[in-house]
Amino acid sequence: MIFAIVLVLVPGPDFAVITKNTLAGGRRRGSWSAAGVASSNAVQGLAAAAGLGALVTRAQPVFQAIKWAGIAYLAYLGIQALRSALAGRYAEAGSEASGAGWRQGFLSNITNPKVLVFYLAVLPQFLGPDAPLGALLVLALSHAVLSLLYLLVVVAGLARARRVLARRRVRRMLDAATGAALLGFSAKLATE
Repeated sequence: MIFAIVLVLVPGPDFAVITKNTLAGGRRRGSWSAAGVASSNAVQGLAAAAGLGALVTRAQPVFQAIKWAGIAYLAYLGIQALRSALAGRYAEAGSEASGAGWRQGFLSNITNPKVLVFYLAVLPQFLGPDAPLGALLVLALSHAVLSLLYLLVVVAGLARARRVLARRRVRRMLDAATGAALLGFSAKLATE
């Protein structure tokens, strides 16, 4: 659990997506994005517990397809954020559907092969080869719950600071920084 907490606290693409969505759509959209990330963690954790994750990493074409889909999606989100920063036109909070927030959170996480590798590398370290499926499921789902709780705290903090952060000038700078970060994550993933 301590290892999972440390991993949850390290900012990455999910953190950037949560920040972008909370600032763009408010607490509701940010919360839905956090739920999307946690849903993806649960799916990948369950897949790893069932042994599907090992099959995906061994089938290199499938693993590479997931990796490149993640690279493309992060680049797309980064470009969208940069375009938003350049245009400087923002809709009112809550004007976009919450489903978009969930979808972005889910897709940013599910297409990140590092998450699947985390489940494949970490779960076996803490349980022996004869571990019951229930123990694997508890560990896998605990990471999803921890990430949801942490991201909801982040959303709450951002929502409180949103009045200042949502000012057009500040928002443009944050969009530019978020876009650059997402493109950086995309480039880093592409070079690994």
